[in-house]
Amino acid sequence: MANIKSAKKRILVTDIKTARNKSIRSEVKTSIKKVEAAVAANDKAAADAALKTAVSTIESAASKGVYHKNNSARKVSRLTKLVNAMA
Repeated sequence: MANIKSAKKRILVTDIKTARNKSIRSEVKTSIKKVEAAVAANDKAAADAALKTAVSTIESAASKGVYHKNNSARKVSRLTKLVNAMA
């Protein structure tokens, strides 16, 4: 256990940031699952709508530093390819 005041503060700050990042990552995963579910159901309109929100969520996570920009670009690319393959 930390004894120094600054180390105690770092522990608190890390816990807050970890919770925030976990929440954002969870939101991204949920939006990806919604797109994949719409594609599996063969519903083009729902897939397009879900893709739009998923891309927004992923880009937002990347801008906050939760995901690296290349990681977010890869996720967006794979989802877009999945939806476009339906046509």
